[in-house]
Amino acid sequence: METGRLLLGLCAFLCFYRSVASESTCKLKAKFNLSGYKDVEKKKVVVGGMFPVHKRISSSDGNTSRLPVSSGCEGFNFRTFRWTQTMLFAINEINGRTELLPNTDLGYVIYDSCFTISKAVEGTLTYLTGQDEAVPNYRCGSGAPLAALVGAGGSDLSIATARILGLYHFPQVSYSSTCSALENKFQFPTFLRTIPNDKHQSTAIAQLVLRFGWTWVGTIAADDDYGKYAIKDFKEQVGEAGVCISFSEVLPKVSSPEDIQRIVQTIVEDTAKIIVVFSSDVDLSPLMQELLQHNVTNRTWIASEAWVTSALINRPGVNSVLGGTLGFGVKRADIPGLESHLLDMDPYANPLTEEFWETLFNCTLNYGKAVRQARQRAVEGNATMPRAVRGVPDGLCSGRESIAQLGNTYSDVSQLRITYSVYKAVYAVANALHNLEHCEDGQGPFVGGSCADISKFEPWQLMYYLKNVRFKVPHTGEEVYFEEGDIEGVYDIINWQVDGNGEISYVTVGNYNGSAAPEDRMTLRNDSIMWNNEGMETPRSVCSENCQPGTRKGIRQGEPVCCFDCIPCADGEISNATNARACILCPYDEWSNEAHDACLPKIIEFLAFGEPLGITLIAISAFGALATIAVGVVLFVNLGTPLVKANDALLSFSLLFSLVVTFLSSIVFLGEPQHWSCMTSQAGLALGFALCLSSIMGKTALLMLRARVLKAARLRAKAAARAAKEAAELAREAAESANQIIPDVIVTSSLNNTDTNTCSDPETDRITCGHQRAIAAVATLIQGVACTVWLLILPPHPVENTAAQNIKIILECNEGSVIFICCIFGYDMVLALLAFVFAFIARKLEDHFGEAKSVTFGMLVFFIVWISFVPAYLSTRGKFMVAVQIFAILASSFALLTCIFLPKCYVLLVKPEQNREDMMMPRAKPRDGAYTGTSASLATAGTQVNNSIASTAIDD
Repeated sequence: METGRLLLGLCAFLCFYRSVASESTCKLKAKFNLSGYKDVEKKKVVVGGMFPVHKRISSSDGNTSRLPVSSGCEGFNFRTFRWTQTMLFAINEINGRTELLPNTDLGYVIYDSCFTISKAVEGTLTYLTGQDEAVPNYRCGSGAPLAALVGAGGSDLSIATARILGLYHFPQVSYSSTCSALENKFQFPTFLRTIPNDKHQSTAIAQLVLRFGWTWVGTIAADDDYGKYAIKDFKEQVGEAGVCISFSEVLPKVSSPEDIQRIVQTIVEDTAKIIVVFSSDVDLSPLMQELLQHNVTNRTWIASEAWVTSALINRPGVNSVLGGTLGFGVKRADIPGLESHLLDMDPYANPLTEEFWETLFNCTLNYGKAVRQARQRAVEGNATMPRAVRGVPDGLCSGRESIAQLGNTYSDVSQLRITYSVYKAVYAVANALHNLEHCEDGQGPFVGGSCADISKFEPWQLMYYLKNVRFKVPHTGEEVYFEEGDIEGVYDIINWQVDGNGEISYVTVGNYNGSAAPEDRMTLRNDSIMWNNEGMETPRSVCSENCQPGTRKGIRQGEPVCCFDCIPCADGEISNATNARACILCPYDEWSNEAHDACLPKIIEFLAFGEPLGITLIAISAFGALATIAVGVVLFVNLGTPLVKANDALLSFSLLFSLVVTFLSSIVFLGEPQHWSCMTSQAGLALGFALCLSSIMGKTALLMLRARVLKAARLRAKAAARAAKEAAELAREAAESANQIIPDVIVTSSLNNTDTNTCSDPETDRITCGHQRAIAAVATLIQGVACTVWLLILPPHPVENTAAQNIKIILECNEGSVIFICCIFGYDMVLALLAFVFAFIARKLEDHFGEAKSVTFGMLVFFIVWISFVPAYLSTRGKFMVAVQIFAILASSFALLTCIFLPKCYVLLVKPEQNREDMMMPRAKPRDGAYTGTSASLATAGTQVNNSIASTAIDD
């Protein structure tokens, strides 16, 4: 719109200039150098056309010291010249039809835009003026009315012309301008097109990229609105789907070898194997030539409709570079009669046609020019003028050359796509004119139901009919209509395949319909596609390979999101999808498998009765209980014997009963933990050990006291023996002085007569059997009260331990309170320590069976077992913790049973002759090897010595 305002201002200025000028004529500031076709004589309506017949304008020297002239054009384009001829063919065909505009002959004015905006603007202004000298804002002459402009080629050219034509509400129908910016009716109110909007093509290419899983893509766009808008739409759509752009290059509009080399270097060095190109064939051609020279292969090109079937790109030898290209082409059609029209051409009819002929056959139609060229070649070659020059010089066209024999892209009607779009554009204008001409007065669309006059209508009136036209294209039957100036987005998906001759052929492998449901828009026959690689396999283009299930994507800092590391999921986490952004934490009762792609139920672990370890422990426990019961039976059978009576049978049986309890309580630790088993196992074990250790403590308390008494007695006996010895020495000396003979005195220990019956000598034992039993009962009762409080307040209960081992749920008993269980088993350890101390003190008690030593050794084993149990228990997990605990219980129980009762059972069963009263007496303990005997003999000797001393004193 800014351009439009500037043009309006310019026109206003020119009008003002004309009103004040002294002269009545306009003064032209420039004269345009335009080429094309024109036929307006005796025509009722004139249709305009604009085609980029040439590739560029001729370069100028930039000299401003002389009058500037409009630049000419160079680089003849045979493909676009075919488009021009198609418009001429369509107009001639329409003029010959009786059902379409029967009373109206169409004329035409066609200009060459030279693929340049400046030339497109020149042609537009000239067309609007109606004469070769363009006068902005004026229509000069009184010829046939102008209908519409078919053109102007590329999107950049159409944008420039549409801004001008929109100022005058002049219709424009484009055949190749696909830029999505042109759909803006605020800026381009009179623009229509018979080629799909690029927003459909961008979506189609994005879907194609996503369909094959390409996430690392390079893009190349022409430096114009067509390339910029299309690539922008493409990037937005693939970006939302997670596709990354590896590189994005812009093709220069003006040939620049440095830029082309830089782009080639980027393509070679980059890892992207898929390259999307939105460009015209003219802009892309220099790049393809350079890629061919560098032999850049193993790339798959995605072509836009502007070059997908271009012969300018599809040159001999490009199969190694462009083989396997996929692209989107607009609808193709066969147009009967067009090929004949293209081949049947008068080379002298028009300057543009002459240039075409001379370029096509590499000759000249100008005789004088041919002679000059021949002479110049002769001079350069230092040769004489050939005789042929004097007749028909070399390089002179005859005008009868055969176009068909060359097989040029101009005459190739196998891929009529843009050509078909030109054909539809002309017929759209014709059908709109037909509807305008056949309007009935009173039923027209304008004020008061009026109609427009075909011979003098205004452009905006035709615009109404063009917007609402609906017709079927001859020969194809395709129905054409406009929605907001656009038609349906329908494409053929074309694959460049190398045939047996090494040439590229265009094979349709699918279709795209932008008006269909999203899931039905694209149909593609994958097995029909030929790729540009050795294995003919679908190429992969990724910055990083897909992260498989079991891993997650780790973004690399400073790199696109498509470049990532695949990080394995941690234990207990999974990812069950490709390219997962995060791992999923498994539920508490499940754990990840080895591949980390699924959560599996955790192994339920507990020490079962039926497994080998459980069976072994049960067998050992049962054996221990049976062995304990057997010992009890042996003691019960020998209940009246001295050995059994000497050890307080009741305490012995209570000790055996507690050992049976501990053996059997270990079995309760097996199996799936239940509320009752958790409480029974811990409480039973604590009470069993309390009864066992308190019974041992009662026994050892008596043994300790007896040892102390015997020690004191030995000390007294030793003192008495010493006194007796001294008395005997005195007596001996006195007798010698009196000439008496004193017999030798034999000193023996009075301790030999000590009774070892622990409950029969009140002088020796201060603790009676009742005291022993009371100690055991009270100690056990204290433990029982503590266990009862524990079970009532914070009882043990079964829990599922999921933290100890990741892949397992360990069913175990929770103690309820660590403080309680520490206090309860700490109490047992106190009882064990007291029993050990008492037994240790009594270890030197000299009897025939050494019971104190047996208890001391048994308690040492007990402590060793439980001290070893602590680190072993803490270093194991699961069912083996239970096994270690059971082993400690069994080992300590077997130690006590064996150390305390094995010697007794040996005597009772193997050496019954030792089970008598005298064997229960303490053994004699010699002192210094000089004095032996009994306490009675020691007493007698002492009396005799005293009497002798007394009588000697009396005699004196």
